[in-house]
Amino acid sequence: MNINPTESTIELTQLSPPHILFGTEVDKKSSSEQFLLSMYDSVQTSIFIVDVLEDGDFRYVALNPTHERWIGICSDELRGKKPEDILSPIDAARVRQRYADCVLFGETISYEQCLQFQGIPTWWSTTLTPVRDANSRIYRLIGTSTNITPVKEAEQRIGLQAQREELLEAIAGRIHQSVELETILHQTTQELRQFLKSDRVLIYRFGTDDSGVVIAESTTVNSDSNPLLGKNITDAYFSSKHGERYERDCIQVIEDIQTPGLNPWQIDLIASLQMRANLVVPIFFQQDAWGLLIAQHCHQLHQWQQMETDLLKQIATQIGIAVQQAELHQQLEDFRVQMELHKQKHINQLQQVRNFEALVRQMTEQIRDNLDESQVLQTVTQELAQLLNLDGCQIELYSTCQTLVKITYEYTTNLPQSLGLARQIADRPEIYQPLLQKQPLQFLEIVPGWQPTLLVIAKMACPIFDTQGILGNIWLTRPTQEAFDEFETRLVQQIANECAIAIRQGQLYQKNQAQVKELEKRDRLKNEFLRNLSQELRTPITSISLAAQTLESVLTPKEILDIEIVPQLLQILHNECARESKLINDLLTLTYLEAEPDPPTLIAIDLQTWLQPIVESFRDLTNCQRQHLKLTVDRTLPLLETDITDLERIVTELLNHACKYTPAGEYITVSAELRVDQVELKITNSGIELTSSELSQIFEPFYHLSKHDRWKHSGTGLELALVQKMVRHLGGLIDVESAAGQTSFTVKLSL
Repeated sequence: MNINPTESTIELTQLSPPHILFGTEVDKKSSSEQFLLSMYDSVQTSIFIVDVLEDGDFRYVALNPTHERWIGICSDELRGKKPEDILSPIDAARVRQRYADCVLFGETISYEQCLQFQGIPTWWSTTLTPVRDANSRIYRLIGTSTNITPVKEAEQRIGLQAQREELLEAIAGRIHQSVELETILHQTTQELRQFLKSDRVLIYRFGTDDSGVVIAESTTVNSDSNPLLGKNITDAYFSSKHGERYERDCIQVIEDIQTPGLNPWQIDLIASLQMRANLVVPIFFQQDAWGLLIAQHCHQLHQWQQMETDLLKQIATQIGIAVQQAELHQQLEDFRVQMELHKQKHINQLQQVRNFEALVRQMTEQIRDNLDESQVLQTVTQELAQLLNLDGCQIELYSTCQTLVKITYEYTTNLPQSLGLARQIADRPEIYQPLLQKQPLQFLEIVPGWQPTLLVIAKMACPIFDTQGILGNIWLTRPTQEAFDEFETRLVQQIANECAIAIRQGQLYQKNQAQVKELEKRDRLKNEFLRNLSQELRTPITSISLAAQTLESVLTPKEILDIEIVPQLLQILHNECARESKLINDLLTLTYLEAEPDPPTLIAIDLQTWLQPIVESFRDLTNCQRQHLKLTVDRTLPLLETDITDLERIVTELLNHACKYTPAGEYITVSAELRVDQVELKITNSGIELTSSELSQIFEPFYHLSKHDRWKHSGTGLELALVQKMVRHLGGLIDVESAAGQTSFTVKLSL
């Protein structure tokens, strides 16, 4: 609304408005008044007069002829009526608000407004001027209006054209951006309905028969019509079989279902869908009718404009392009999915190969590390079943005469267990004849006892054989009718070859175990014999020793002792008795250690204080033989938990050995130091170097290094053998090395 403050209020004080405007006394008026009246009647501008009543209400007074022609109402019919009497309630409220604004501001106002006269909308550019009486009260409004409908229609056409182009660009943009078809159709129906200002826009897709489904719909917010989205409509009116009805450039326009000429069934269908006016444009995809684009007015008739029809046709073309693009996109997506499936299948095959390789490696390692085939074969049944998604896996072995086969190993998830079941080969020749010929076999089988549902499973058998003959079969059971492919058959046959190795190795292991048990039995009998022999020898040796002592006490007279040979004979007798007694004791100890000795009694000792007296006990002997004895102990050594009886015997025997074979002037070194979590006790003597042959035999019982025995010390020949057994009894290791003119024994004991 524009207020024009420059225009003054018309003051009419002497002449009443009816006399001036309606000419009841024209003959008495001046020429100027006649001129005004002639202008009122002949001017092309519409003029109307409205009285402002005391209560603020408004009544029409008159219209000039031009305004009568425009709105189709004569002045006499209008006089005395309110706005509500000639206008719709909405238009009347708008007009009344304009009149009230003019009275409120008390000045001329201008505005544009669309009003409907006789159902035809018309645009007006109106100026209202207030008229005051002698008391300055506004009692009348004079309005001048110009019909600007052509201008507004032109503006609307331009605006609609712009909106139309924006709508088409938006749809094309979404298609170009590869937006999903469902989103494109949904947004298109919404934007098209808003553009057309219709009650409903929907997209109907043809089915394969006389039916179809509404796949997109947009309705007004306050619409009381039932939604049709997702509804299946079965009617020949919408059938794709009636394609002649929807040829290209063929549209269906219904402005009012009450229009004569429509078929009754057509009227009933449209009415059932709550439509009053209907515009239908076909959507084509690759020369075939794909669906329909439908715009509807549900409550009132509508004259469809050519622009609206053209717009629907253009949008239908865009939708066809979108459908084609969606179809191509779906084809690409299907192709991508297919390629992904091929890729995944290839990856699964590669993974299956890796899993099979891992299973073969696992079997190889188990065959290498475990000589008992039971664990290997049981693992095979479980791993194969899980790897190939089987219901069960069995390994059956033939009897020696190959007339009987028995299920020895089994893994099952759903099927009944058959472990231990034996079958006669003669009962199933059609199965076992090819298997005995080392040929894989597979077939379909109906599982008994699964009624009322019939269960058909796929089974495959791979023979287990080697160059020596056939051993058994691997049975695989798949819960579906899918056959085992060549790839799976080859891999299972490879597993069967590994099973053959495991079975043969197990048989060899069992044979070896029997031999070992026999050898252990013989060794036990030998040790028992040696133990008994040692016990039997100990008694006469003890008697001989006592006899020698008695003989020595009898031969005490001086005249007898003066005989030179008597003391020598007595000394020889004592020495040999002591040697034989030590030999028997060592033999008993060795036999005890080779059997199943008791665990050692562990005591924590400090090697620095514990070794000193043992080494010093050899000081006189080394001085006598002019040997240099040296002890070196790491002061940071922690306490060592060990059996001190066994350790003392080990150190003593190794020192005896060093003193026995060390030349005069050479060195004997005893050292103890920490190596990670072990104590290394080393005894080294210089002046002697052993050959590799001597080193390999040095721990054997009764082995003597005679050529190196410079001091001619006697021994039993069991000393180093005993040392080795005792070190092992303590859980340690002993090594010997000889190089650069010296020999070293190294004892390694865990802390």
